[in-house]
Amino acid sequence: MTYERKYLSLLSQRYPNVQSASTKRINLTALLNLPKGTEHFIADIHGEYDAFNHFLKNASGIIKQKINTRFNALSKEERRRLAFFIYYPTDMLDKYQRKLTGEDFRILLKTVLKRMVSLARIIASKYTKSYVRRQLPEEFTTIIQELLYESEDHEDKKYYYDALIEAAFETEREKKLIIELSRVIRHLAIDRLHVVGDIFDRGPKPHMVMERLIRQDHVDVQWGNHDIIWMGAASGCKICIANVVRIAARYNNLDCLEDGYGINLRLLAGLANKVYKGDDCEPFYPKEPGKITLNDADNKFVARMHKAISIIQFKLEADVIRRNPEFGLDDRLLLDKIDPAEGTVTIDGTAYDMRNAHFPTVDFNNDPYALTEEEQRVVDHLSHLFLHNEMMQKHVRFLFRKGSIIHKANDVLLFHAGLPLNEDGTFMTQSIDGTAYKGKALTDVYEKKIRNAYLNRYNKQNPERDFFVMLWQGETSPLFGKHAMKTFERYFVKDKATHEEIMNPYFKMREGHDVLDRIFKEYDIDPAKGKIINGHVPLDVTRGHDVVLADKRMYLIDGGMSKQYAGKTSIGGYTLISDSYAFYLVYHSRFDSYEGLIEKEKDIVSVTHSEDLNKRRTYIYDTDKGESLKAQIADLDKLIKAYRDGIIKESEFEK
Repeated sequence: MTYERKYLSLLSQRYPNVQSASTKRINLTALLNLPKGTEHFIADIHGEYDAFNHFLKNASGIIKQKINTRFNALSKEERRRLAFFIYYPTDMLDKYQRKLTGEDFRILLKTVLKRMVSLARIIASKYTKSYVRRQLPEEFTTIIQELLYESEDHEDKKYYYDALIEAAFETEREKKLIIELSRVIRHLAIDRLHVVGDIFDRGPKPHMVMERLIRQDHVDVQWGNHDIIWMGAASGCKICIANVVRIAARYNNLDCLEDGYGINLRLLAGLANKVYKGDDCEPFYPKEPGKITLNDADNKFVARMHKAISIIQFKLEADVIRRNPEFGLDDRLLLDKIDPAEGTVTIDGTAYDMRNAHFPTVDFNNDPYALTEEEQRVVDHLSHLFLHNEMMQKHVRFLFRKGSIIHKANDVLLFHAGLPLNEDGTFMTQSIDGTAYKGKALTDVYEKKIRNAYLNRYNKQNPERDFFVMLWQGETSPLFGKHAMKTFERYFVKDKATHEEIMNPYFKMREGHDVLDRIFKEYDIDPAKGKIINGHVPLDVTRGHDVVLADKRMYLIDGGMSKQYAGKTSIGGYTLISDSYAFYLVYHSRFDSYEGLIEKEKDIVSVTHSEDLNKRRTYIYDTDKGESLKAQIADLDKLIKAYRDGIIKESEFEK
């Protein structure tokens, strides 16, 4: 039996006769001619759950736009109220139940419900009835389906339509119906979500962002450098674990680990208080703690933990760097370059004065990189907690399942930072296991290494874990995009010139059409259609930063959502939206609190910055999904022919 015959035999188990195969083929052909769904691209969430959740709830302004179009005759106040009933139905129901009398409240809810149904019809029009039905809550499937596909304007159906809504009130299910219908609207407003890296670090609630993403039906993630250290930490990479804790301390987000993930930092706190009690640890004070005002005692406590884990990290790096000379990270070994008596460190042959030269756990006479017994206990303790943390493992499994270093989506190339280039615009080469890799081959081998490392995370002898470190701070990492990470220098060296991290040539050459064409061809994208979307570097259009480059072939969508970037950007993030008509970039005002928004019923401003209109409306047959459907149709045609030619027997009943 040929391979094709075997495949068709397997396919016949799903479509056992001409009728079932033909029906499926007809459905797929019709599906090809629906408009392309709306895709949302967002980057650099950095633990800011409240802002991110609001962007999903208002579909980055899409829902407000649809309301303004459908209900342009309504006042601004009425349109805002409808929008917030869709964004935050439970809160709005509570708010108006307190404000209105019984009958007035009932009238408001009927009005809101009817308007929500009208809006849902418009948003659902891009989808098949069967797809919409699958998104409906079981208890309301019939009533919502009837409301969506029956018009109250039709004379024969008006009383039926009104009776459906009235029945919801008579059975006291109107509030639940509004809540569920709002969820359906929000869900259908975003067909696919692309997260272009950096979910973790800086902000306080990355665990909640991850839980929200897991609930999202159609989502993919392009890993950022801050994601990769959390993935490495969950894979048992000790350097990544130290980095995760260090960054949490740096931004005063230790609660994220302790309360969010249940990571007990008691041993680290004990070590820090014992060893660094007499150290002012000034370079390690929390950076811009945001809403939390720390007193001096709290600052000192966090600073001691911050310094303790930083020294542990610098020690741990030595083994990985020495074990992997091809990583090119030798210049990161600086503990042995310190002269504690002089208070200097020698970097590239020059001695620099240090801001802090108190290293009670570093043995400068023997091995500066050896962990003390207490430090080793801290490392072993944290390693066990990260490897066996149920929530963290759940989140990282999701990132591996839905994520990648680089991703193609409908002629768009998505990656977090920048593809490593030489000064002449060619791809940088990295030697791995004795073989030189570059371009797509390099990103592929990096991804293979870390996937294997995670699958074998409980194996203590797992050298592929080292590649998380390479992706975090290596010169050829597409997630990092710089020549070196100057963490040690920023903490300890007074001369700020040593702090500079030089960007890869990609960042100054990326607008060149020859460079873009080379990248698109490397990743099998038509240069005439291709676009690149990156995050990684916060940019603010309101301050004159260019975020749409190379004749709209490149979009930079890190808008500084994290509140830690408030000094760099006055906005609170971007969403790039691609629907069947255009690409357009939306920037958002900085998010404060959803309670404040509900009180005023005034959404954060979303402004279209740039629009790239399609020459014609895009349909599913133009997309990657369309290509997949066409392949399925071709297979069904072969199966139908095989039935009719008698090569494969039909079954009487569908299975």
